[in-house]
Amino acid sequence: MDHILVAGLRELGVHGVLPEEQTRAQPFEVDLDLTVDLTAAGASDALDDTVDYGTLSETVRGIVSGESCLLIERLAARIAEVALADPRVAEVSVTVKKLRPPVPVQLDHVAVRITRARS
Repeated sequence: MDHILVAGLRELGVHGVLPEEQTRAQPFEVDLDLTVDLTAAGASDALDDTVDYGTLSETVRGIVSGESCLLIERLAARIAEVALADPRVAEVSVTVKKLRPPVPVQLDHVAVRITRARS
């Protein structure tokens, strides 16, 4: 199987458990790894034969900026649901990074990675 990778999608969103996280937007980064059969697209050179990563990226951006989740685990699950709505996607791995987590230590980010497959 083949893969389409979307890496480093950054958007502000309101996600978190703490009260201050539920009222102010903070930065998130999303990476997607879509398992897709790209044989037809490789032969035809036609966008209709593949997953349009531009459209998917806009949808993911809308989820991050327009929905509100307590946990980044839920945010990742919502993104996976949308990716799997395209019947060409056999499996998706979603990584959601919280770039400024409210923790008392200095770190680059916290993240979750989930993998979901078509049943």
